[in-house]
Amino acid sequence: MTAELSLYGLYVPTLLLLSILALVCTRVLGRLLLRVGFYRLVWHPALFEFALFFILLGSFSTLLTNRG
Repeated sequence: MTAELSLYGLYVPTLLLLSILALVCTRVLGRLLLRVGFYRLVWHPALFEFALFFILLGSFSTLLTNRG
């Protein structure tokens, strides 16, 4: 994984961009799971969303690292 990306001359860490992407995906999946009624089966919804964020972040990081 590259350490940083240049956006209009501003160097941004790749992990920051992946974290933002994972956060957006977590919010979307959270709303979808709430609408379906999945959270009735979950003991602690905040802890579940926290774990989901890190699972997505790890997945995105792995996909970015193993792309070539």
